[in-house]
Amino acid sequence: MGHRVAVVLAVAALLGGCSRPEARPPPVAPQSTPVSPTPRPTPATSSTGTSRLPGFVVLTDLDPRIHADIRYATAHNFVGRPITGYPEPLCLLTRRAAESLRRVQDAALAGGHSLKVYDCYRPQPAVDDFVAWSKRPGEQQTKAEFYPDVAKNRLFADGYIGTPTAHSRGSTMDLTLVDDPAASQPAYRAGQPLVACTGPRGRRFADNSIDMGTGFDCFDSRAHTADPRITATARDNRRLLQRLMTDAGFVNYDREWWHYSLRDEPYPDTFFAAPVARSSVG
Repeated sequence: MGHRVAVVLAVAALLGGCSRPEARPPPVAPQSTPVSPTPRPTPATSSTGTSRLPGFVVLTDLDPRIHADIRYATAHNFVGRPITGYPEPLCLLTRRAAESLRRVQDAALAGGHSLKVYDCYRPQPAVDDFVAWSKRPGEQQTKAEFYPDVAKNRLFADGYIGTPTAHSRGSTMDLTLVDDPAASQPAYRAGQPLVACTGPRGRRFADNSIDMGTGFDCFDSRAHTADPRITATARDNRRLLQRLMTDAGFVNYDREWWHYSLRDEPYPDTFFAAPVARSSVG
């Protein structure tokens, strides 16, 4: 009898445990540029379709010493054409991020380098353009350069692109270091032969960046900031950029050596949609 009661009680306890919902971590929205340790935005975060960007500035107005090579306003990017939302090749940032970046520029110049930005504020319509492009498998004009060893249908799953993105909050930028004075950079010509972004510096696109081991927007694990396969020179250059940015309050996304977000950003939960244009800043 005692044995039968013990069995009944054990079964009841087991059933009771199964009836409780399994403890799971809170859902996280996918993001093309997650920045650790900053938490990724959740579906509850807000967005705005306003045509103005409050408290934003044109970076090169605030600091004309910083170079700009805004790739999404051109055809030289992983899509192969100018991206929706980039009518002007400008770097727009919140004033707080821009002023912090000016401090980075001061430190970079002291060491014989200068900053160059590839992308800054990215409007939500541009992100939507990326999403739409990802659903068209036949459009792979620039695969040989930007994602030579990754299937296009893996770009979201592997975290290289996605939605929402921290860029739309206005305090995230993609950037590199160039020598000061900067070397000239050949203009990109549509239809020119493509070379893998993972190739040696002398073979890939002749960006005037110092050697960072891969080209910009290289969707490959070799673009991970601490990837051990890059050369010692490229490793030192990545560490230099990381030290300069970290000292000024920025955090690197470890899958992209070029991607940094201001830790104390003013709009951590807002994703803006205004175009990249001078008329968008207040």
